[in-house]
Amino acid sequence: MSFDGHFAENLVTGQDTKISVSFLVTDLRVRRGGVAANIAFGLAGLGLRPLLVGAVGPDFDEYRIWLETAGVDCSGVLVDENQHTARFMCTTDRDEAQIASFYAGAMTTAREIALAPLLAEGVDLVLVSPNDPEAMIRHTRECLALGVPFAADPSQQLAWSDGERVRELVDGARFLFSNDYEAELIRRKTGWTDADVLARVGVRVTTHGADGVVIDSADGTRITVPVVPARQVADPTGVGDAFRSGFLSGLSWGLDLATCAQVGSTLATQVIETVGCQDYTVDPEGFLARLGATYGDEAAALVRPHLVAVAGVVASHRG
Repeated sequence: MSFDGHFAENLVTGQDTKISVSFLVTDLRVRRGGVAANIAFGLAGLGLRPLLVGAVGPDFDEYRIWLETAGVDCSGVLVDENQHTARFMCTTDRDEAQIASFYAGAMTTAREIALAPLLAEGVDLVLVSPNDPEAMIRHTRECLALGVPFAADPSQQLAWSDGERVRELVDGARFLFSNDYEAELIRRKTGWTDADVLARVGVRVTTHGADGVVIDSADGTRITVPVVPARQVADPTGVGDAFRSGFLSGLSWGLDLATCAQVGSTLATQVIETVGCQDYTVDPEGFLARLGATYGDEAAALVRPHLVAVAGVVASHRG
């Protein structure tokens, strides 16, 4: 929602313990989101068949149709008939100041989901993204017990997690995703040095906004990948999710880590140029052109066979 005014003009000094204000908003836009759904949508857009695991409310039906039509397997979604699907509600004023609320709702039911039955047919990787904290711990433990490779992506939940919880979410992960701010939170809360973290994970992937991505491996290898220049910045929401989609797609295709990050960065730039986390489509030739313009023809050649396959799938669906 947008408020065509200034929040500050409606706050009375000395009355901050008795705030009771209402703002007349000029528009209301409802957009699809959720970290796991955003990442799954991006994976599907690149031709993969991701399995979405999470808890939703009975209001999920329309969203389910959207995701399944896009190619996301929603058979791992648990429906809680007593609570609405989690949502983020935000009002922004003319100064770009925001007043927001997050309703967890059915998300708290995710702790009841067992991964073992869902992984019976095998998966490449489980990504444990921000969710109900108890669900994140449960799914991390399950992956370790089952010997299933997993990636840790605690991001938004880091601010609310203590050191013990963060250590358990990270330890044993094949990959650890975070931005540079979250990387510092991990250091502070766990008490681990960067070397300590790398001793516990296989690969650490840290995004640095406009400064690109740094990939550190336990063997001491460091890879730096710049961003794909954006033609415009329309909406930064969901950009990190899109990067993960591209990176994980590259892993599934068997590409090297640098190329994985290049695919992720190309998709991230497409999303930052779009308003909405899932309001884009991947045009294979356009995608390859942008990737090649930034990272070179050799990088584009490595990705091309996989996106050509995606184009074939899209064409058959349209047919």
